[in-house]
Amino acid sequence: MSRSDKLALLLSFIAIAAAYLVASRVFENIPHLEDEVAYVWQAKLMAAGKVTIPTPIEPKKFLIPFVVDYNGQRFGKYPLGWPALLAVGIKLGMREWVNPLLAGLAVWLTYVLGKKLMGEVVGGLAALLTVTSPFFLVNVGTLLSHALGLVLSLGFVLAWWGMVEKDEGEGMKDEAGRADEENRRKGEKEKRRDGEGMGWLAAVTAGLVLGVFAISRPFTAIGVAIPIGFHGLYLLIRGSLEVRKRVLVVGIIALVVSLLHLLWQYAATGDPLLNLYTLWWEYDKVGFGPGIGVGENGHTLRQAWINTKQSLRVGYSDLFGWPMISWLFLPFGVWAARRNRRMLVAGSIYVSLLVLYMGYWIGAWLFGPRYQFDGLYSLTLLSAAGMAWLAGWRSVPENRNSPPAESGLSPTDNWRKARAVGITALIAVLFLGNLIFYLPARLHSMYGLYEMTEARMAPFLTPEAQALVPAVIIVHGNRWTDYGTLLDLEDPFLASPFIFTFGDKSTFPAVLLETFPDRGVYHYYMDEEPFRFYTDRVPEFGP
Repeated sequence: MSRSDKLALLLSFIAIAAAYLVASRVFENIPHLEDEVAYVWQAKLMAAGKVTIPTPIEPKKFLIPFVVDYNGQRFGKYPLGWPALLAVGIKLGMREWVNPLLAGLAVWLTYVLGKKLMGEVVGGLAALLTVTSPFFLVNVGTLLSHALGLVLSLGFVLAWWGMVEKDEGEGMKDEAGRADEENRRKGEKEKRRDGEGMGWLAAVTAGLVLGVFAISRPFTAIGVAIPIGFHGLYLLIRGSLEVRKRVLVVGIIALVVSLLHLLWQYAATGDPLLNLYTLWWEYDKVGFGPGIGVGENGHTLRQAWINTKQSLRVGYSDLFGWPMISWLFLPFGVWAARRNRRMLVAGSIYVSLLVLYMGYWIGAWLFGPRYQFDGLYSLTLLSAAGMAWLAGWRSVPENRNSPPAESGLSPTDNWRKARAVGITALIAVLFLGNLIFYLPARLHSMYGLYEMTEARMAPFLTPEAQALVPAVIIVHGNRWTDYGTLLDLEDPFLASPFIFTFGDKSTFPAVLLETFPDRGVYHYYMDEEPFRFYTDRVPEFGP
């Protein structure tokens, strides 16, 4: 293991620790978005060996955001890939560690990809940019699926280049290289056989990873696969017979695994092609025109452009914590990688996601442009390449057949030495500015999001509250978050010590008493009397 590898490994462990601190100190290891509540509900269900359960009595009273009731069954609208992994964390008692561990793996894979494409310097810089990115830390601290998507995206791209590396290398040899190869043919036969075996292993890995991606974040998986798909078409036309077979194997394996998503939809609804998102909001579709999105005329190109501009605007600062200039080194990175086809393909994945998500009617900005999070390495690698090129830091690719990144000019040139010192100082100032000012403020802004904090659950952990169990709690409030915070204390089977209901309560207590005869029924007013429970309505607190 080289010195650069050891530093990258250290950064990976730092990423795990930083992500865990964000998850525990900022988000308190509890859901805040409707998406997170649904993911956790699905994960709890899967941890118990189920993917659907019978619809409870009065299902609207036992509302779970983004969990739908259809044909007498209750299930989450999201694909099963991420809830399944989260369920493993729940079974092991390590739910809060799932995303931090994925964060560490993502940093390591970013380094490996950068090292393979443009050398150790670029790989190490990209890993450093990732682990200090506010955009990265905010998202890996949540219970959302983006950390898994980033790892799968990186794994797919790495496996893909591993699959085609030998074939591409042979195509780049010059005449002298071919003659030398002929002379060495016998001595290298065994080595070549091993290389072919690794190529097939990489092909199988790429297919499996893309398939798992498709059953975890299907729309995003399409965006990541598009640039690689164009390269695959090129290889089917121009590649060797061996690499054509591998490309087909990747596609076949990915298709077979992705069919599990349709099987899941069939098991839940009886219709493998039914879009489960539309069971919650019938307008929640991809595309343009009436009936898509909440606009009067549906989703339009104008709205798509507004959403995209807002995503870019948020990314200007959130990406690296450099207010309005986080894209500073990207143009130079594109220039530095202009002759490196593999790097340009990897760098285009973020653009592919940005364009693809123009077809989705709603944007995502609170956690940064998170719909493009799975392509984060496109920006970190290109930015790192731009830094290295400007500063003149030599970066030699691991693959000798890849064109080297430009390494600056002679160190004896005073101007270029001054440029290297200046760029290095600028980079240091930008990193320190983020770590001292932007990152702490950004993380602080996310604490207590929607007033959903661990303290909201504290009244139910007191000895007085525990003496009431098993109990049904009627939550009085005007916001779903008043109720949503407490759902982490409830299991999907409504068998936990406390179960919660929310909505019109005028005649509901009688129904609850009849349905749950072994439970007490209590009214709870979170804002007015957070540590008190009532057996009847209290006029001064509610109608």
